[in-house]
Parts: sequence; structure tokens; C-alpha cells
Amino acid sequence: MILKVNNLKKHYGDVKAVDGISFSVKKGEIFGILGPNGAGKTTTLECIEGLQHHDEGDIEIFEKKMTVNDDFFKERMGIQLQESSLPPRMKVWEALDLFSSFYNKNVDWRELLVKLQLEDKKNNYFSSLSGGQKQRVFVALAMVNDPEVLFLDEITTGLDPMARRQMWNVMKTIKYAGKTVVMSTHYMEEAEYLCDRVMIIDKGKVIADGTPGELIDRMGMKNRVIIESEEKIDVEIFKTIKSVLDISVEKGKIEIEGKDTSVLADIARIINDRKIKANIQYKTANLEDVYLHLTDHFNEEVI
Repeated sequence: MILKVNNLKKHYGDVKAVDGISFSVKKGEIFGILGPNGAGKTTTLECIEGLQHHDEGDIEIFEKKMTVNDDFFKERMGIQLQESSLPPRMKVWEALDLFSSFYNKNVDWRELLVKLQLEDKKNNYFSSLSGGQKQRVFVALAMVNDPEVLFLDEITTGLDPMARRQMWNVMKTIKYAGKTVVMSTHYMEEAEYLCDRVMIIDKGKVIADGTPGELIDRMGMKNRVIIESEEKIDVEIFKTIKSVLDISVEKGKIEIEGKDTSVLADIARIINDRKIKANIQYKTANLEDVYLHLTDHFNEEVI
């Protein structure tokens, strides 16, 4: 394991931002930390990164106990913070050249520009970059020291769908290069696509962990078929289907839960045989279903 966290606690007065979190991360995997605003994601990352002291618990990285402001860890970790900025009139190459000078070990930042598709932006001022380009610059800055583990805090927040997908490709490239990534995100599709394993936290505690597939199976999430039609459909015709587990009707929509993918074919066959004109949507169970099921509340307090 490249990272081990045991019974981590961090309090701000009476607020238990992190309340006994334990987990481990394997070398070479992408590990996701998920949770609502105020769940303690950023606080957890900042304690692991050595940016702030934790109150209780143990953090071990590279088989050594974490200590704040220790150069041993700074040289081997890359960090992208939730909120970052650079001087507006600093050029991309200037930022990378400057950050490279901070480390004893570094990679050729020119190669990073190529890998992150920023080569044609190297002479641009930071202020002239798009949101996605700025985020790629921050990833490049986090990688100039050739880190063994990279910490990314909500790296795609605020990006448009295309820029988000580009960032996903960047993260996959980082993983294929043998790096370890620990990331937080609010996007369940992103976590399901990128992460080997995820940990869901709420109110400072771990409420679930495992691979996305394991969590979906563990929660017993079902596949759903949604039927909309201008015709009146007798739902009784679907109750004889063996793959159907539950049927509900709301605002004219029929929603059917099924235990496997065969439920779609079974329903389509009945609708076709009876010549019913209907719009059918099929939704497979996903990580978002698990997340919403486990964190069914709104927490306005951001930690």
C-alpha cells in the first residue's frame, strides 16, 4: 500500500470535520473520495497532504508516518488544490519553469506540455486560458517533480463536458504511467469511469467503500425501464414477467425495476406484441444511484 490512513480525526471546535476515517490506497490505482459538501473530503485530503495537522489517527505514506511540512513527502507528492490561481500575466512556460526549480528532482516541463496538450499555449498568459486549460496547467504544475502519488481535489468542477472528458483522458494517461491518484469529485459518472475504488464519506465518517461495481451490487440497485405513452397502459400486463421486481406509476410514467438486463427485452416484446406506441428508456444501476441512496440529505455547511 502506498497510503494508509487509520482513524483520522480533525475537529474545528465542536464540528467534527473528519471523524475516524480509515482507508488504504494501492500503488498504481485511482482512488476516489466522494461525499456531499461539508462531508470532510477536502479536510481529509489536506491532512493526508500534510497541509494541516490532524487531531488523532495515523497517516502513513511511502511506509513513513506523515509529518507536516516534511520535504521527504513534498518531493514525492503532487498536489492540485480545490482552488488555485497564478498571476494573470504569468506565461504558462514561466509557471512550469518556476515550479520545477522548487524540487531536487523534476521532469522536463516541455514534455508535460506535450502530454497535456498545452504546447501551443506555452507563451500564453494564464489569464487568457480557458477553464479546462487552466486545470491542465495545475495538473502539470503538480507533476513537475515526477510524483509517485498525485492528489487532485475536484479537478473538473466548473468545466464544460468536453473539457471534463479531456481531463479524464489526462488522468487515465497518468495512471497508465504507473502513478497513483487520490481524487475527490462531485461527479459520480466521473468516479465510476476513472476510479478503481471509491470511498463515500458523510459527516466526517466513511459510509461505504469498494469498487463502483461492488457498491452497486452491495446496495442491491436495480436496472430500470421507464415507459411513457399517450395510450392508457394496463400495468398488469407486466406483472407476469419473471425479471420484473417492482412497478410504480407516477405522473403518467410507468417505472419498472428489473433484476437483470433481460427485463428490457421482455417488456419490449410485450409492448410490440400489443402494438402499443410508447417511448422506452432503459437505465442501468450506477454509482449515482448508490450515492443518492446513501447520502439522502442536503448539507449546506462546507468544510
